[in-house]
Amino acid sequence: MGGEEVVGAGGRAAEHDGVARPSGRVAAATSRVPAGLLLGSLGILGFSFSLPATRLAVEDLDPWVVAFGRATVAAGLSALYLTLTRAQRPNREQVKSLAIVAAGVVVGFPLLTSLALEVQTAAHGAVVIAILPAATAVAAVARAHERPSRAFWLAAGAGLIAVLAFVVTQEGASGPQLGDLFLLCAVVLCAIGYAEGGALSRTLGGPTTICWALVLSWPLTATTTAVAVSLTGLHAGTTAWLGFAYVATVSMFLGFFAWYAGLARGGVARIGQVQLAQPVLSLAWSAALLGEHVGPATLVTALAVLACVAATQRAR
Repeated sequence: MGGEEVVGAGGRAAEHDGVARPSGRVAAATSRVPAGLLLGSLGILGFSFSLPATRLAVEDLDPWVVAFGRATVAAGLSALYLTLTRAQRPNREQVKSLAIVAAGVVVGFPLLTSLALEVQTAAHGAVVIAILPAATAVAAVARAHERPSRAFWLAAGAGLIAVLAFVVTQEGASGPQLGDLFLLCAVVLCAIGYAEGGALSRTLGGPTTICWALVLSWPLTATTTAVAVSLTGLHAGTTAWLGFAYVATVSMFLGFFAWYAGLARGGVARIGQVQLAQPVLSLAWSAALLGEHVGPATLVTALAVLACVAATQRAR
């Protein structure tokens, strides 16, 4: 009636005014992964500036001020968001998960990367965190109860090898340093925080998850910031403050809106592989913003990484 065709059990396309459209069930199936990929990519684009911005900030500001100050600022923005949206309060089990999220992405990763970037370049930091996608996939198996296919692991492994081969040729063999240990520990904590936050976002929502994690962490982050400021002061130039503003508003707040929503919609393990593009992007920003050297192999590696990301998205 009225040009409409009833969809049968086979899931045929519905017609409205003679135009064929997919049924609601089919549309949901075909749009879920692309939406997750888009949101995840937006999140990673925002995060890709984090290391260069942190490097700018710690040139003048103490790393403890940068790490905990960014979380304190983001907590204020989060409290405003939760109030305006009248977001649901987390239950007891969700609070436990939020504590894991906070330990990984609110405290652990920002602090350890800030300490590392006092002595390492942002490009070097991008080298080490190239293993974050693989670590996130492992954490997704353990925390989010996901079971990626063999094809997924092969594509993810190929992407990791491509990134590592690229960064080895860029960095050379300089030997491990204390900054590398900080970065490796940061990767572990961040992967756990990503997996836990992605799983929690399925029920709590992406923006609400990171906002509650920041608000619940506020007593710790605000107190630590106050102590660090009293000991080191706030004497910094314009570029350092711009770097701090970026990591506080984007890296610690807005970026997670898209990132956790993407993980929730497309799967932690699968969308987590979008991070394979982050080291290449971070190297590009490091060269553009900080004048750090990046070799000509960047484009080839970027194409290889993007191909591997596409393969992980197609793997079932």
